[in-house]
Amino acid sequence: MIDPAAPSRGDTLWIGDDPRFTELRASYRRFVFPVTAAFLLWFLTYVLCSAYARGFMATKVAGNVNVALVFGLLQFVSTFGIALAYGRFAARRLDPLAAALRSVAASRPTVPGPTAPAPSGPSGREATGEQA
Repeated sequence: MIDPAAPSRGDTLWIGDDPRFTELRASYRRFVFPVTAAFLLWFLTYVLCSAYARGFMATKVAGNVNVALVFGLLQFVSTFGIALAYGRFAARRLDPLAAALRSVAASRPTVPGPTAPAPSGPSGREATGEQA
C-alpha cells in the first residue's frame, strides 16, 4: 500500500486519492461491466443458436429474411445502441466528474518527477549528435 504522506512524483497519487476519482471509476464500472456482460450474453446466444438451433434460425420471418438474419442485424443495432447510451451516460455522469478533476489537477502545482536517463554512449554525445 502506498503511504499517502509519502512524496509523490506527480499528480497521479493525489488524484487517485480524491473521492471524485473514486466516484468516477465506480460510475464507469457500474455502467460498463453490466452492459458488457449483457452484450456478451446476447452475442453468445446468437452464436449458440446459429450452431445448435439451425431449424429455429432458418425460420422465415418475411420473404427470404430468416431469424438468423434478423438476429445478426440486431447485433449491429445493439452495438450502436450501447455506443449511444454510453455517450449519453458519459456526458451526464462521467464528464462532469472528469472536468472537476482536471480543473483541480491543473490548479495544483506539479511535483517534479524522475528525470529521463542520460543518452547512451561513452560521453552521451553520440546519441544527441553533439561534436566533441
